Amino acid sequence: MKQKIFKQKYPIFELIIQKSESRFKDVDEIIAYLKSQIEAHPVAVYIATFDHYSHTKSLEEGSIAEEITAAKDIVFCFGKELPTPEVLAVRPRSIGVCDIGESFVVVFMEAPNPQANESMRKWVKSIVKG
Repeated sequence: MKQKIFKQKYPIFELIIQKSESRFKDVDEIIAYLKSQIEAHPVAVYIATFDHYSHTKSLEEGSIAEEITAAKDIVFCFGKELPTPEVLAVRPRSIGVCDIGESFVVVFMEAPNPQANESMRKWVKSIVKG
């Protein structure tokens, strides 16, 4: 898993998984697995699944890279504290799953909460066959 800066300002984690190394056959299976992990977590709560590919494809001026054949975000929240209004700017969390042919790309933005980051890293790494 790589930690990098996207567009020179967004700290993200990215894992590219060869399909032959994945425990799952498609984006929907990965999203279902991530949803099960969120629902099993003592604090996290599932919010929604967003089909980014279908949405973008439906737009008259939508543009999708040729190699992308599916792309979904699973949206959830770890929020067990609400100390200031500013925390709303960094919640909820999401993990994106993209099919690019021979690989899946799984990405998420770094959270301000180290425990949330650890949970997300664990979930994403467990997509790879053990």
